[in-house]
Order: sequence, then C-alpha cells, then structure tokens
Amino acid sequence: MRFIKLFSFFLFVVALQSCLNDKPGYWKNDEISSGKRSGFNDLNKQLFASLKADDNKQLGFIESQELLADSYMNRQVELISNSLKTENYKLLDEYYVVNKYKTFDTIYAAPKGINAHKLIYSGIAREMYIAFFVNKAAKDKWLITATYSKYSYGWKLSDLDFAMYTINGKTAPELFEQAKAKYAKNYLVEATNTMQLAGTLLRPSQAWIYNNEKDISEFYGKIVGEANAKYKFPIVLEQVPTHPRIFRVFSAEFNKGYYPQINYLSSIKLADTAALKKENEQVKKEISNIFTGVDKDKEYILYSIFNEMPSSAKSVDRFNINDKLQ
Repeated sequence: MRFIKLFSFFLFVVALQSCLNDKPGYWKNDEISSGKRSGFNDLNKQLFASLKADDNKQLGFIESQELLADSYMNRQVELISNSLKTENYKLLDEYYVVNKYKTFDTIYAAPKGINAHKLIYSGIAREMYIAFFVNKAAKDKWLITATYSKYSYGWKLSDLDFAMYTINGKTAPELFEQAKAKYAKNYLVEATNTMQLAGTLLRPSQAWIYNNEKDISEFYGKIVGEANAKYKFPIVLEQVPTHPRIFRVFSAEFNKGYYPQINYLSSIKLADTAALKKENEQVKKEISNIFTGVDKDKEYILYSIFNEMPSSAKSVDRFNINDKLQ
C-alpha cells in the first residue's frame, strides 16, 4: 500500500512538472534544463557536421519537411559551409521557448544596454529552440541562426539564417554611437560612411531587432540627406594640375577591415602607373580638406582610379592605391 501511495505521488509530481513545462515562456542559456540542453547540443553537433561537410543529404535528416522544400536554403547552406572552411564558430546565445501565439512571438533577449534587442519570430510550433553562433577570431563577425521546432515527427531544423553581426568589432548600435560622435565633430562623410556600415548590420538575423532600430534608420536618412546637399559629385580637384574628379566616397572592405574608399576619374592613362602615383600624392593633400575627418583614426584610405565611369552594366579597368596611414 505504501508503494502504491508513493507511486501515485510520483505520478502527480511528474504530471505537475509537465504542466509547468508547457506554460508559455522562454529560457535562455543556463536557464534551460540540462536534459533539454543536452538534446539541443546533439542537434547542433549534427547541424555543424553536415554544414562543414557541405552534405545536403546528411543535413536533410534533421531538416523539417518545409525546409527541405525551400530552394533558397541551398544558398544559405553553401555560404555557411564556405565560412566554416576558414572560421571556427562558438555558441553566442540559445533560447528554449514554449510559444503563446501561432503567428508571431517575442523574446526580450537583451532588454538593456547599447545592444538591447528582441527576437520576433513566427511560432511555427508550440516548442522551439533558437541558437546563435558567432565566429571566434575575426573583427568582422558573422552570425549563424539555427531555429528548431518540435513537430509531430520530432525536433527538426525549421530555419537557418546567416548574416553579418559586427564590422571592425562593432555592432550596428555601437557604430551608430560612433557615427553620432563623428557627426558632432562635423565629420559628415565619416559619419555617413559609418552609418552605411551600421545599416548592413541592422538585422544580423531575420528575427533580431535592436531596440533603437528606428533611431538608427532615421539618423542614417538625416545625414545622407545632408551629405547629398553638401557634396555635389563629381568633385573636381582644382588644386591638382590634372583636375581629377571624385565621383564616389564610401566604406570598403580591405585587409580584414573596412576603410574609406575614394573613387576618382583621372586623365592619366592607367598604364602610366608612375604618373598616377604622383597625381595621387597631390590628391591625398586635398582629401582631408574636402572630407573633414576622413583620415582620422584610420589605418588605410583606399583609392580606385579610373579613366572612365564604371556602371552596373559595364566593368572598367582601374588602378588601386591603398594608402597606409599608421
């Protein structure tokens, strides 16, 4: 009789615990029970083994039926597989969720701080698991988002996302703060270039929404408008005897970082590299006067010299000069 009573009590505790676990909510990192976390870790191991091997067949064993039918996913797998050939990734954050809504649900992932953000995602299943992985070494970090859902046929990968997370070691909100500081110094082009980079990082995952996204977008629009009003391209460098014409200034990737890129037209033939380098020395002297602050706290300024305007429909030759400042 005592055994029956204890057994009945055990069943009651298990049933109660099951009800508690089914209550809508989300659990982050160490808040996730060790048992569930171990199972999710096994799923992630299978995922990365498949991605590293670029093995779509192996990956298919853990994909949902809907994901298997998504042709776009092949491109995501290819991009991630290529990244895994040169980069090692680590877990950034993970969430186990019991959804309240079928349409969209929200996780207040980081409610405070400069990188405060939330996750807004489609409630594909009542139980879901979302894991974020970031590459370890580089300043320019990429984010892999793996989303799993519990279907009637088990836990399966329901979405896979891949996007940039940081540039020069900074997130979108951190670059936003940098841009505001540069704008306060009247470094308009530098502020605009920095906001260009922030814009590329605004959604490191489809679900990821920074709390100040609206402020970032509005400030970007404001300073782009001011820059367009102040600078009328092409800008002819009258102080340089050959009168080169600057037609574009932006941020470009070079040597594992992003730096100011200045494109200009020259009347000197591209084959005459000695004359182009001499002209460029004169161009450098004018750049800081025209674009205040563009050479501040920079390791490089990049120059691309053209004899004719490039276009999306036509690729033209150029001569590149990467000016090391520090």
